[in-house]
Amino acid sequence: MKYPNKELSALPAAPLVFVETLPDEPLVVIEPRTSWLAVDFAELRQYRELLYFLTWRDVKVHYRQAALGVMWAVLQPLLLMAIFTIFYSRLAHVETGGVPYPLFAYAGVVLWTFFANAITSSGNSLVNNVNLITKVYFPRMLVPAAAVMASLLHFAIASVVLIGMMLYYRVAPTPRLLLLPPLVLVTVLFATAVGLWTAALNVKYRDVRLLLPFGVQVWLLASSVIVPSSAVPRQWRWVPLLNPMSAYIEGFRAALFGGPFDGPALIIATTITATTLLAGVAVFRTMERSFADVI
Repeated sequence: MKYPNKELSALPAAPLVFVETLPDEPLVVIEPRTSWLAVDFAELRQYRELLYFLTWRDVKVHYRQAALGVMWAVLQPLLLMAIFTIFYSRLAHVETGGVPYPLFAYAGVVLWTFFANAITSSGNSLVNNVNLITKVYFPRMLVPAAAVMASLLHFAIASVVLIGMMLYYRVAPTPRLLLLPPLVLVTVLFATAVGLWTAALNVKYRDVRLLLPFGVQVWLLASSVIVPSSAVPRQWRWVPLLNPMSAYIEGFRAALFGGPFDGPALIIATTITATTLLAGVAVFRTMERSFADVI
């Protein structure tokens, strides 16, 4: 081939470049969902191993450099039970329907301790994982969910003492024990619902982190942990119905000790739990888009 310009004709020939074509690979595009309530359950299932590792990490961090280790899962409810027994059984003579007050108190405290630890841990979970949230993509709901699962493990450990106390006081189990798993499940769902609320709001409003401990203490007094709802004056009986934890704690005791179930209270509590969970998911999904920017 002739070139009109002699300089161009003097240029060396360009080397041949062989491009190796790679096989087609799936392209993953991360986009925000259009619906404010959409939850991708398939994606959550895909990241189930991450939920396991986050839960196990929270458990190890909780007991890191603790001399007593997992014994703290038992000591906390035991100490609360001892305090309540001294002041409310020995001094105030609270009526428990024939159940020994230490057993009555511990059954309420062990479920309440799970709930309190779950909402406190999940409420602070996003703020405590800034580096993880700002650098890697994964379903953000897994972070507060892992905190709830870690608290559920502490609950399982503390429940072993409850079994020993039932043997000590010779309280025989009844067929109503079959109702324990559903009661624990709705308590876990309620803790997850409140945890989603507090975790999302805590990212933007750090006052939530300061308000949580005080709110948990007040909530304890408003629940049926120390005294049964039957001790509340009749004109105020509607107040415990607004607190699902009161119904769940009393249902937990009824399943263990064979007392009467308050069906309407449990129905109201389950309805409040479902509504709170849907609202919590909605708030979390709406605020999730700005977590990396404001955290």
